Amino acid sequence: MSDPQESGVWRRLRARPSAVVAAAVLAVLALLALGAPLLSALEGQDPTTYHDSLIDSARGGVPLGGFGGISGDHWLGVEPGTGRDLFSRLLHGARVSLLVALGATVVQVLIGVTVGLAAGFGGRLLDTVLSRFTDVLLALPMLVFAVALTAVVPADFPRPLLLVIVIGLLNWGGTSRIVRAQTLSLKQLDHVAAARLGGSRPFRVARRELLPALAAPVITHAAILVPANIVVEASLSFLGIGVKPPTSSWGQMLSTATTWFRADPMYVLLPAACLLVTVLAFTALGDAVRGALDPRERSRLRVGTRGGSRAPRTGAVV
Repeated sequence: MSDPQESGVWRRLRARPSAVVAAAVLAVLALLALGAPLLSALEGQDPTTYHDSLIDSARGGVPLGGFGGISGDHWLGVEPGTGRDLFSRLLHGARVSLLVALGATVVQVLIGVTVGLAAGFGGRLLDTVLSRFTDVLLALPMLVFAVALTAVVPADFPRPLLLVIVIGLLNWGGTSRIVRAQTLSLKQLDHVAAARLGGSRPFRVARRELLPALAAPVITHAAILVPANIVVEASLSFLGIGVKPPTSSWGQMLSTATTWFRADPMYVLLPAACLLVTVLAFTALGDAVRGALDPRERSRLRVGTRGGSRAPRTGAVV
């Protein structure tokens, strides 16, 4: 049998047009990213082949033709300077950008939940040590340390995996603070206190009593972390320390597109538009999830339902 509370969350999400539209957009993006090799083969191109005949060497490598060289063979044109197919590179870039953002979010949530739960549920000494360590992490300039970490890693180390590790290890402080604050509040509840007084081990109490109650704020926070990590990945790639060619990502494409803005605006607008739509969709979905999981929102909906059910009866009497 399905949980009534869980079904209520899905019902409230479906009642929000922004959530439905955002979920549909993200589903399409996910399908495009997963089907990147198939769609590239359908177009008859790949993301790494150079097409020197499609660029004007006399003008520094500007694509021949209008709108960045759009044609029947190249649906979104070609990349300036190299002639690589832009449609194929956008699709494969979506795979990298989304995988890095989702992977970094998983690392952040795992570390943040572990540290926050230990700080909130442990003793005063453990709470003080972990809280001060979290404060130090939050005070560090993330981009500066990310540049330093990526600079000392060997060049042959997979860059997408490196970005997942770096972003995840440097950005879990906010998640830890949220989980700690929620844990401090939850452990005062009667059923948690009863479990502790009943002799249950701390790990069992945390797993059975605290983690289910922490699911709502953690899921909401994770939905907001994903678009933030997409922007961080784009920023690192824009600075030249992210994904390296020939592997493509939206941030890496934007980092090379700045010099071509006047000559070929399409090369800048396409990855920027993909990044903007993805971030907006994740942000809208995260806001909808927060509203659906908010107890105050559930109370307002129940009050509104009762008020709406009385009106027809009053009208019928009249």
